[in-house]
Amino acid sequence: MEEYAHILDYLAQGLPSGNFTKREPLCYAVGEEEFKLFEIVPKANVIINLGDRVYIGKDASMRAHVDHIKRRVGFEELTSAAKAELEFVVLDIVMNEQSRFIRFYNDSEAISLRKHMLEELPGLGKKTLISILDERKKGAFKDFADMGTRVPLLKNPEKLIVRRIVLELSDMTLKHYIFVR
Repeated sequence: MEEYAHILDYLAQGLPSGNFTKREPLCYAVGEEEFKLFEIVPKANVIINLGDRVYIGKDASMRAHVDHIKRRVGFEELTSAAKAELEFVVLDIVMNEQSRFIRFYNDSEAISLRKHMLEELPGLGKKTLISILDERKKGAFKDFADMGTRVPLLKNPEKLIVRRIVLELSDMTLKHYIFVR
C-alpha cells in the first residue's frame, strides 16, 4: 500500500469537463513505492506544488495536504501536464531511493535461458549487460555514481530505471513488470 505520493498536476478548479456545480480541486499523483497513479482531492486552502511529496496513507491525522483519494487512474487518464511531469517526478523518487534501485542492478537474474532481467531496461544492449554482469562479480554497486564509474558504457543508470517505470505505467501490454504493481 502506498504511504506517500508525489504530485504530478494540480487543478485548482477541477476537471474542465466536470460538472460546473460540483467542481472540486483535484491533483494527479504517483505513489513512491508501487508507482500507482491516483486522483486526489486536496484539503481546502492548502497550497500544493508540482513534485510535492504528500502523505496518502491510512492515518488521517497525518494527512496535511490530502482530504481523500478519489480513485486510481490509468496513464491515459492523466492530464498532459501530469504526463509531462511524470518522468521528472519518477527521477526524483529513484534518486532519493538509490539503494532500492541499485539493488535491482545488483540482484537481477535471468528471466529465461535467452533473456536477462536487465535487458528489460530500454536502451540496454548486450555489451552493456555483459559489462554490468562482469563488474557485478567483482563486488556490488554502491550507488549510481559507482556504477557509472565502473561500467563506462552506462552513462546514466538511473535514467534507464526511470524509462522502464514510465514504460510500465504507459504500456499495459508488457509481458514483464519489474517496478510497477
